[in-house]
Amino acid sequence: MDRQTTIAFILIGAILMVWLYVSAPTPPPNQTPQTKSDSTGTTEVIKDSVKDIPPVVEKEIIKSDEKNIFSSSKNEKVIIVENELLRLEITTRGANIRRCFVKKFNNWYSIDQEEGKNIERDAVQLINYSRSNGFDLAFVTSEGKAINTANLDFETYSQKTKYLLAKEDSQKIVFTFKAEDGSRIIKTFVFYGNKYSFTADVEMAGMQSHISNNAYDLVWDGGIRFAEENSVDEANYSNASAFYGDEQVIVDASDAGTKVEKDFSGKVNWVAVRNKYFSVIIAPQKPEQVEGAFINGSRELLSDHGVKEFYSTRLILPYKNTASEKHSFTIYMGPVDYDILKTYSTNFEAIVDFGSFFGLKFIVRPIAEFVMLPLFNFLHTFIPNFGFVIIVFSLIIKVFLYPLTKSSMQSMKKMQLLQPKMAEIKEKYKDDPSKANTETMKLYSTYGINPAGGCFPLLLQMPIFIALWGLFQVAIELRQQPFIFWISDLSRPDIITVLPFKLPLFGIDQISGLALLMGITTFIQQKMTMKDPKQQMLVYIMPVMLTLMFMSFPSGLNLYYFMFNLLSIGQQYYINHKHDGMVLEPVKNPKKKQGFMARMMEAAEQNAKAQQKKRK
Repeated sequence: MDRQTTIAFILIGAILMVWLYVSAPTPPPNQTPQTKSDSTGTTEVIKDSVKDIPPVVEKEIIKSDEKNIFSSSKNEKVIIVENELLRLEITTRGANIRRCFVKKFNNWYSIDQEEGKNIERDAVQLINYSRSNGFDLAFVTSEGKAINTANLDFETYSQKTKYLLAKEDSQKIVFTFKAEDGSRIIKTFVFYGNKYSFTADVEMAGMQSHISNNAYDLVWDGGIRFAEENSVDEANYSNASAFYGDEQVIVDASDAGTKVEKDFSGKVNWVAVRNKYFSVIIAPQKPEQVEGAFINGSRELLSDHGVKEFYSTRLILPYKNTASEKHSFTIYMGPVDYDILKTYSTNFEAIVDFGSFFGLKFIVRPIAEFVMLPLFNFLHTFIPNFGFVIIVFSLIIKVFLYPLTKSSMQSMKKMQLLQPKMAEIKEKYKDDPSKANTETMKLYSTYGINPAGGCFPLLLQMPIFIALWGLFQVAIELRQQPFIFWISDLSRPDIITVLPFKLPLFGIDQISGLALLMGITTFIQQKMTMKDPKQQMLVYIMPVMLTLMFMSFPSGLNLYYFMFNLLSIGQQYYINHKHDGMVLEPVKNPKKKQGFMARMMEAAEQNAKAQQKKRK
């Protein structure tokens, strides 16, 4: 391997380590929050920023003995609505969603019991009901009192307490709060038998004398519950966002103990809160009628060294002081699944995070969204086990990248053969570096070798590797999917043993089997390509560093890189043996060669002439 290729590998490894360091969880520093201005990129990420914004309505518990027309003292009633996908508990206290079970997805600790699946025990539940319910209304009365409907008791004329919806069924349930003066707040829900979403209408009737500021808020408080064992990893993918100005704007509380806030003015298509694999999205059916939104969140440390993040969102709705005003919404509660979200035609799929790399999201996302994910799902239609899907997937990607990797490997082989001649030039002109450079460029031209030929193919592959990285990190298709042997969940590290201590710098005490296999194959591949004695240290350093970094990665990602390395070893072996005995021959008319090499030679000659003039 030539010097330029070695430098490229070092740079790529350094960039990878910097990226991992940036994305890794940080200890809780005592820092003063800073304000960060809005970005102009496709996706704006607001981290650790606190902006000066108008005060928002906070919850206020209204006691029944206060003289207030919005007092409540009725008994709470819970109605269960269950379809093929969700089990929802709706309470008359606030006419709210108290709990939401996603039936097809289990908690990380759930094990199928002989007595059958128990939804309340096994299924993922999204609502942080111990902190707050979602989907409240909040406003300030003309007397300056803050009202939140979470504290009000609604009535419903529904006689049943449980509805089981078949695939084509729908069910409408109306909740009404009647104030003492006859004004009403009406929430109307329509649930469907085969959807993760439902519709909700909010109607204010006879409230002209009660709502001040000509606006009220639709509030989702408390975010959603975490559903994975590794809360630190889940927190790294948790955030809140708004689709605003034709782009997703992300609000992310990245530092423990720091609160983040962001307000939006004007049309908002939707607001969302998410953890790694699940999300709640609230979308007004007429976004142009929304006056703005507000998002805040925080990151909190847990006693067991875990981390959780909590987000609240508000949509600001106009109130025109008429006898009756209504706003309608679509509410999605379910998995962050690209194919499902895409069916809504409201840009819900923007919430799927395929990763980015130094602002290259506009390149990475299309590759993952329109090539990698469709291919991955297509293979799964024929191969039920996702582990074998990943193996076949890695083979297809390797075949697709074969022209680039072949060019890179052949260039490396030629550079190895050219090393003795380059050493002779360096020895001959050791006292004249500029002359040595000129002669080296002539040598490249004579044998038709591009010194950057091994680097360019690697750089061209980087967007593909980054897209694969993002896809396997957050693909819900891999969640709780077993492979073979000890690999029981492709979305989590395949731990084979736990150390009694943590490795310094990396903080690792769990050993991943696939990470070890990936490291071994990386070592073999480096050993086959690096022949220069000066580069032998990299043969040992890079595999060790990559192995340690990959210990905490999902086993599906490590399986892909392990298979890719195996295929690369086979390809390198073939190229090495196919070209054994290859003799470098001078190309005909080397001076006619144009392009990159011509420019390099011209630059070298000009540099040599400039050095000679200085000496004179």
